[in-house]
Amino acid sequence: PAADLRRDPRGEPELTIQRIGKWLGADQRRTDGETRATVDTSASSGKLRLVPLGGLGEIGKNMMALEYGDDIVVIDAGVMFPEDDMPGVDLVIQDISYLLERADRVRGILITHGHEDHTGALPFVLPRLNVPVYAPRLAHGLIEVKLRERRVLSKAELHEIEPDVPITLGAFEVEFFRVCHSIPDAMGLAIRTPAGLVIHSGDFKIDHTPVDNMPTDFVRLAEICGEGVLLLMSDSTYAEVPGYTPSERLLDESLDRLIAAAPGRVMVATFASLISRVQQVINAAVAHGRKVAVVGRSMVDNVAMAQKMGYLWAPDGMIRPLAELKNLPPEEVLIITTGSQGEPTSGLVRIAKGEHRDIRVMPEDTIIVSASPIPGNEIVVARTIDNLLRKGAHVLHSGNADVHVHGHASREELKVFVRIVRPQFFVPVHGEYRHLVAHADLARTMGVPEDGVFVLEDGDVLEVSAEGGDIVDRFPCGHTFVSGPHLLDEDSDLLRDRQALSKDGIVVVALAVDPATGLLARHPRLRAHGFVEVADAQEMWVEAVQHLMDGLDRDWLLPDQEDELATKARELLGRFLYQRTRRRPTILPVVVPT
Repeated sequence: PAADLRRDPRGEPELTIQRIGKWLGADQRRTDGETRATVDTSASSGKLRLVPLGGLGEIGKNMMALEYGDDIVVIDAGVMFPEDDMPGVDLVIQDISYLLERADRVRGILITHGHEDHTGALPFVLPRLNVPVYAPRLAHGLIEVKLRERRVLSKAELHEIEPDVPITLGAFEVEFFRVCHSIPDAMGLAIRTPAGLVIHSGDFKIDHTPVDNMPTDFVRLAEICGEGVLLLMSDSTYAEVPGYTPSERLLDESLDRLIAAAPGRVMVATFASLISRVQQVINAAVAHGRKVAVVGRSMVDNVAMAQKMGYLWAPDGMIRPLAELKNLPPEEVLIITTGSQGEPTSGLVRIAKGEHRDIRVMPEDTIIVSASPIPGNEIVVARTIDNLLRKGAHVLHSGNADVHVHGHASREELKVFVRIVRPQFFVPVHGEYRHLVAHADLARTMGVPEDGVFVLEDGDVLEVSAEGGDIVDRFPCGHTFVSGPHLLDEDSDLLRDRQALSKDGIVVVALAVDPATGLLARHPRLRAHGFVEVADAQEMWVEAVQHLMDGLDRDWLLPDQEDELATKARELLGRFLYQRTRRRPTILPVVVPT
């Protein structure tokens, strides 16, 4: 077939099926128009189990376990940002109970690339699940930074992998292959199992002009898929988006133009792990004579690591401490910071609130938010932008300027990937449920049989073999919450208390008791926080005190019944306040002997 290159409507090259067909070679077999590969069934009559522990039906927290016989390998270990109903939670990670119960069978964790939603849980997973981690070179460096920050690096066994070099983990032979994403060294996985070949796309897009000059290795992927593919797991994040995702190179011109036109300081907020984007910003700063400061602990650490490893280049003296830039004219200053997702402790959010120790917004500042809000973060990102605008800054974001390009494949690119792989079974991964459904529908249009497409959610257990596949089990698989140094499960009393306090407030009841008689020595004292306005409820509080006196001042109270007294006070006051306000504050009785 002809190896032609066509152009899509925007003028970008399109990787055609004709060209890909030439790569597939004679090993790829089709009969009567069948579009999927023939899978060799002689290897094993056993079944492969897929156990998603995160990332299906949600954005972030990616983790997938593959199980065959006595061996398990895990793909990725990411984090998710907390939602509004998770007070005091810093990060959300997977419930890994399934793995902990089978810890002696877990052969390793395979990391596809260095973004937080694929690596961020490792500092919390590895101390509990002592298994080796296999990661591409840049991801390996980012993981080291992360583990060192959490002081668990010495307990971790990290291995740096090379693409196209197989490694054996129990029953699994794993080969990493290059894919193009928004970070260097992104990889897909070819996992050979006794049940058949599994392809995991990782996060990817088809970019013919990537910033790191490392496009997706479709030649190697096609060679691998010539063996016949049992199962494809593919990135679904932008399965609803038509067409093609633009090249990262488009940002070079946009960033150059916006930074050239900025009259004062420029601040650029992006992900700390988005090393390619940081390089593009530095390139624009060099072109327009600006010195660069890096703000935010994770950004500082990652930039230093990327420079050391050769993934980030800047002329000598270009990147300077923030204190040195204070002496330069504003038009010669560029600051790169964290906070593109409105993270509460990030550099940009503290700047927007006026809480940053060293940076105050000035009227001629230009602030570029080079990211799109992750679903669930829209409100906090909008609030941060509003705060910056109130301080007089000019804010550019994905809603009003070309300052971000997605790192995920859109529908036409997803079609190309399915056509190359031609799997017997298809499982969409990485996305909210609607993204998974859209990707599943797309796979069916590309010839994957109806009974070969499975839309899973976290906790589903899928078994597949050449003979067929079925969801055979489901187990509880919720969230684990990171709160400071602590890990909390979904049944945590601490989290429930925080939720109750954030919703209806707290009422403290001080009960003075005569130790000799066990009777109340004086009227109870009430203090409320976050419940009702005190000035508007004076009459209610007087009635509440009398209600407690009537219910508690009984001669059956004894000196050793403080717990019973506290319980009775909580019940009496709780019923009274609910009748008056239809709200249920947390009631905290304090019994004080006098």
